[in-house]
Amino acid sequence: MFKRFHPYASPKHFHRLAQRLSPWLFGLSAVLFAAGLTGGLVLAPADYQQGESFRIIYLHVPSAWMSMFVYLVMASAGAAGLIWKVKLGDIIARACAPLGASFTFLALATGSLWGKPMWGTWWVWDARLTSELILLFLYLGYLALQSAIEDRRAAARAGAVLAIVGVVNIPIIHYSVVWWSTLHQGATVSKFDAPSMATSMLIPLLLMALAFKAYFLAVLMVRARCEILAFEQHTAWLRAELSDERTS
Repeated sequence: MFKRFHPYASPKHFHRLAQRLSPWLFGLSAVLFAAGLTGGLVLAPADYQQGESFRIIYLHVPSAWMSMFVYLVMASAGAAGLIWKVKLGDIIARACAPLGASFTFLALATGSLWGKPMWGTWWVWDARLTSELILLFLYLGYLALQSAIEDRRAAARAGAVLAIVGVVNIPIIHYSVVWWSTLHQGATVSKFDAPSMATSMLIPLLLMALAFKAYFLAVLMVRARCEILAFEQHTAWLRAELSDERTS
């Protein structure tokens, strides 16, 4: 199996794979978004305590999940590039950063919109909110390093070190509601033995989570192809491939 998938670690093969997969992933994400939003905003009943305000979870929760998931992908890819010199790892890490920062900002923004009617304030220095804000700063720090260092290889190494160190913040975000007394509510969906949500509310949320994941993968494919163009711009294979695309 390793031999089967190993060629796709090459920028050349991944560039072709991404070109084929991205349209399908965009289509899948559109279908999932349509189903999830219809179920969450139209079909799901209002919450007995929060009323209609609860519906913001269909954006807030998936974006919060994705903020952590994308960071782990970025750090893992960066580690592969730093330790094993996998060029595609540097490319994937660089492509992930703006997406992760966007998901994190969306999680913070939607959380503030929910917090105002529920807590009476837009922001509190709650453990969950503060650690999520630190995650946003980690993404922005990574992006700043990529912009500040002209050599793309050196920038990738510096960014990988920052990303790997920042992984310590991920369990802090996840377990903050357990380790400290916070305003943020505890786990609901992850209690698989007895989720704290009705099925009619839970299914649209899971659909939205899949929609966010498919969208992330689709945009990652597009961004990775752009990064490959920048990293490999002087290689013979890329010039030949671009020439074939122009003539086809």
